Amino acid sequence: MDLGSNFAAKSEPYLLMGKNMKGAAAAKLIQDATSAPGVFVFGELLEMQGIQDLAKNEQYHKSYALLQVFAYRTYHDYLQNPAQFPPLNQAQTTKLKHLSIVSMAAEKRILPYAQLMSALDMPTVRELEDLIIDAIYLDILRGKLDQKESQLEVEYTMGRDLEPGKVEALLGALKDWASTTAAVLATLDSQISHISSQTATNKLIKDEYDAHVQQLIKEQSDKKESSSGSSHYPSSTAQIRKPFAGQGQVMGGADRMDVDEPEMQAGGSKGKNRKAPQADTKPMRKRNRL
Repeated sequence: MDLGSNFAAKSEPYLLMGKNMKGAAAAKLIQDATSAPGVFVFGELLEMQGIQDLAKNEQYHKSYALLQVFAYRTYHDYLQNPAQFPPLNQAQTTKLKHLSIVSMAAEKRILPYAQLMSALDMPTVRELEDLIIDAIYLDILRGKLDQKESQLEVEYTMGRDLEPGKVEALLGALKDWASTTAAVLATLDSQISHISSQTATNKLIKDEYDAHVQQLIKEQSDKKESSSGSSHYPSSTAQIRKPFAGQGQVMGGADRMDVDEPEMQAGGSKGKNRKAPQADTKPMRKRNRL
């Protein structure tokens, strides 16, 4: 729910009654509306004809001045000349102090305790903090108390009515804000465009670098595979040594190995320089004849 979204509903009964009230009844309506819980917006009530007629009424013009204070002024304005207004009850005093915090937060988002205590005539820090906490619970403002730094940090506040003649000043402030915002947005757009361009350039450089690295890795891998293949397989001019069946020799071009073999036949060429094994002979025994 938006901040202060139910304030209009709280004010509606008093707006309906104010359409036909004049004089003392209108003054009594102002007293009731400024004291009622949850009623913080008074601009529409102030614009009613019966209420505006009070400004010219000598008896009730103070009530009209009090409604103006609740619509767009502060508790400090009331204290400057309290004789111009009807006396405030406790509910009116607390409400006007709450509205004064809202007006001060419109000028500065960080409000020191010392400044608040002076503007709101608060005797102690404890009472000031209780007042601020009540305002937060009433959904008048949002913020947090920084007790270490003794200050109120305001995040959001409800809106208050504008005093007559302040609309032009507000429009000028809004125009300045719009110009400043446009300049900031233009600067941000330029920075975003530059960052996007730089990012694209960096990506292109990185892609080229990665492609170059991958190419180098592939070349080194190809060289390694080529070197490994040449060390495991003989060249086309090399002769493969292969043993012949039934022979004890290994053919290998110039490299030949002779293996001792039994002689194939007496006088054969392979046993030419070797002695044939002698057969075992037994001595002949003579038999004695009888």
